[in-house]
Amino acid sequence: MKKISFALLLSALSIFAAPASAQTAAYPNQTIKVIIGFAAGGPTDVIGRILAQHMTGTLGQSVVVENRTGANSLIGTREVAKAKPDGYTLLLASLSHNVNPLLLKEKAEYEPLGNFAPVSLVANLPLVVVTAYDAPYNSLADLIAKAKSAPDTLSYGSAGNGGSAHLAGALMSTVAGIKTLHVPFRGNAPALTEVMAGRVSFMFYPMIGIANLVADKRLKVLAVGSGKPLPDFPGVPTMDQSGFKDFEQTAPWVGMLAPAGTPEAVVNTLNRAMKLALQQPEVIQRMKDLGATPIGDTPAEFKAFLISDRERWAKVIEASGIRAD
Repeated sequence: MKKISFALLLSALSIFAAPASAQTAAYPNQTIKVIIGFAAGGPTDVIGRILAQHMTGTLGQSVVVENRTGANSLIGTREVAKAKPDGYTLLLASLSHNVNPLLLKEKAEYEPLGNFAPVSLVANLPLVVVTAYDAPYNSLADLIAKAKSAPDTLSYGSAGNGGSAHLAGALMSTVAGIKTLHVPFRGNAPALTEVMAGRVSFMFYPMIGIANLVADKRLKVLAVGSGKPLPDFPGVPTMDQSGFKDFEQTAPWVGMLAPAGTPEAVVNTLNRAMKLALQQPEVIQRMKDLGATPIGDTPAEFKAFLISDRERWAKVIEASGIRAD
């Protein structure tokens, strides 16, 4: 048997090792697909398309958005969870990413962290508490006093069970120690219509478009779910100022994830491209127009956020008895 020199062996091994190394170094070398589990035109979709445009320029490859709607984003989330972990199929997720497994258990068919590699928290979208313009409530204290004097008569609307408005209303009720009636609708728009008509007492609503309705004297804002007062609503207190500490941490969020097992170098490349996009003045302005606050953190920070977010909503869902149906 012939002896193989050590140098020849090293040369042979380097040939086999080169493709994997080169593949990582060359990333990306094809189109990147970002899956969004919600319909086109919504906040998550709009944010995704803004990012895709700017990340395309940074990465030198097309970043395209594909909507996989249905089942409160479950269809799109499951698709990405099963995708090849090569950085070419990504998920732009929101609050439902953590909430679906809490409500559906094993029927969700994915683990928020176990099946995913966090890339970055993109933005959050603070909610505002609104009621009809001629409603007898002028503060959250008024709402709570009404609920305590007449339990189960105060109602709040939402776009459906397990959504951000439902969870925010349940959290407020739990913290305040009151009983309120949740009224789910098929979307935010019909819920807001009922609030303006006075048939539903209040709701938590994304701040986009609210200013016009306030100016038209169809709505009034009782509190904002942001860390600081919002210029669009002068004189309106934050939830924190109204007695609900750290409520801004419950704001609906948007974040990017890759399938579990995606190489760290690829995740970091995506993270850098995301942060650069979020620093652009036009992106910052468009986010502001949507009522969103750009963030852009590290994969480790986003992972820590997802853990605390899941723990927070698990407590709220258990305390308030929220169900999937």
